Amino acid sequence: MVALPKQRMDVDTFLVWAEAQPGRFELVDGEVFAMAPERAGHALVKYATQTALKRAITAAGTGCRCHMMPDGMTVRIDGTTTFEPDALVYCGPQMDVEAIEVPDPVIVVEVQSPGTRSVDAGFKLARYFSLASVAHYLMIDPVKRLVIHHRRGAEELIETRIATDGILDLTPPGLTLPVADLFADLPPPADPAA
Repeated sequence: MVALPKQRMDVDTFLVWAEAQPGRFELVDGEVFAMAPERAGHALVKYATQTALKRAITAAGTGCRCHMMPDGMTVRIDGTTTFEPDALVYCGPQMDVEAIEVPDPVIVVEVQSPGTRSVDAGFKLARYFSLASVAHYLMIDPVKRLVIHHRRGAEELIETRIATDGILDLTPPGLTLPVADLFADLPPPADPAA
């Protein structure tokens, strides 16, 4: 078991501390929070999402200089807050293999769980869009099998679409993502008539 530090930290101090700890953590306004274990549905949707994003980048062709990173990478929100999204996409040169932080994500994804739903929909939504690079924030509900797609629009307006099927248009950077692919690894829903 890891004892969480009582004193507040800045991001640089936190990253040094967290790298030496077992488990995963996020820093929120200088306070360390341990990340809870995942349910199977969460893990399956997270993996399917990472795979679908990777396929979308490949399908976009050689002109797309974007890269998918799975969970475990740090996104610095400000001097005292970091998040570890379940998947993200950044564009430009490939990161150094020793990097632990992605400086300019374009797409961030959080797969919702019962304990994180309100945090993902409120606190993280506002904080992710405080980063100028973030164009899309996907919140994926593995139970309801839906995606809440928040997109940066004109004049910094955040547009929201709730999708249970169809294609998500992730422009920029010019990716298309079939909603069904995000739930491809889940078993079929239980028949309510059974």
